Amino acid sequence: MNYSIKIFYSEEDEGYIALSEELDSISAFGATEEEALKEIKDAIALYFEEKNISLKKS
Repeated sequence: MNYSIKIFYSEEDEGYIALSEELDSISAFGATEEEALKEIKDAIALYFEEKNISLKKS
């Protein structure tokens, strides 16, 4: 499954916010862009795990 991730710096939060454009309910925060990306990937994996959907290609 493909999904896009948008990462931007939040002055208010003093860190990076990562959002999935296809999965509106999922977002993540990190002190760096790399950390925000790792956190959202973990959150997306957990989301699909809870829904019993495999992220691996068949």
